[in-house]
Amino acid sequence: MLNTIKKFVASEEGAITVDWVVLTAGIAFLGLAVVFLLGSTTSNTSESIGTFIGEREVTNTF
Repeated sequence: MLNTIKKFVASEEGAITVDWVVLTAGIAFLGLAVVFLLGSTTSNTSESIGTFIGEREVTNTF
């Protein structure tokens, strides 16, 4: 029994899974941060463009 516990503690098979979970969580967090930071700026810019285009008069003469 003690030998089995020593093998379990010395084993590093699950360590790579922990690394991938941490890396994936970091990438997901960075992606969400970029979306939230750029979301308001993009919204303001698109509203400004929409207002600019909406104020223009369209003529259909050739």
